Amino acid sequence: MVIILGPTASGKTSLSVKLAYDFNGEIISADSRQIYKGMDIGTGKDLDDYTINNKQIRYHLIDIIKPDINYSVYQFKKDYAEAYKRIIKKDKTPLLCGGTGLYIESIILDYQIMSAPPDPVLRKKLDDYSLSKLINELRNHNSSVFNPEYHTSKRRLIRSIEILLYNNNNSINMNMQNISSNKTCVIGIKIDRKNNLDLINQRLIFRLKNGMVEEVENLLSNGLSLERLHYFGLEYKFIGQFLEKKIVYNEMVDKLNIAINQFSKRQMTFFRRMEKRGIEIHWLKVDHYSEIKSLVDKHLT
Repeated sequence: MVIILGPTASGKTSLSVKLAYDFNGEIISADSRQIYKGMDIGTGKDLDDYTINNKQIRYHLIDIIKPDINYSVYQFKKDYAEAYKRIIKKDKTPLLCGGTGLYIESIILDYQIMSAPPDPVLRKKLDDYSLSKLINELRNHNSSVFNPEYHTSKRRLIRSIEILLYNNNNSINMNMQNISSNKTCVIGIKIDRKNNLDLINQRLIFRLKNGMVEEVENLLSNGLSLERLHYFGLEYKFIGQFLEKKIVYNEMVDKLNIAINQFSKRQMTFFRRMEKRGIEIHWLKVDHYSEIKSLVDKHLT
């Protein structure tokens, strides 16, 4: 397994496509929003980037469900396993690429997650809690499960608490013995913070000029609720507020820039936490491709 991770707008997709081309690979996406159909521009799928030198690189776990369906780490692990087996069966190299640290860590540390049925009584009780109170509640049950990158809404917090209680506070176990440099090569894209912020701003302006607002309008016209848009956060949340006329266009752009910058910072915080848990990440600049290629070649051979 080769894993490519990094903050948003750092160039993960293009790097993974190059590596897939050079090492006869296929890409498994580790992005919690790119799984949804119809959410293309806002999630940065950039599907045209999967073609290199007139060759289409196959990708997995992109556009697999409708945006009104909930998805979990539990489901991701199942879908990942199926994609991984298909790739290996074809004697190809699997590359896991994305910015959702929780998804990536769930594979490396082999989270043992059990499904749990909805608990209406518990949900009704917890629904009255504030976001901060829910965070404290989750931490009280199992502090290692809380992830600031993932637990950004009451719905996600309540579901995590629900799973923990159902499985006697032991729904997510991390198998530290599964960490092995012989099995997994993790490459993190090293990027200067200021450069990353500039790229985020440039990408945001480009996407707004090329149909991102219209994409959100299409989602709403196809029956997606404003509440659900808010759940997805970032672009969908603030464009939704703009379409509701709660904020003006320039205010939307400013708020989006701030929110995406904060999201990028949270991603890096999670990746650093992964390192503290014993996961070795090789931090390399995306334009140092020969060095990255050499590292992957050494790992695969």
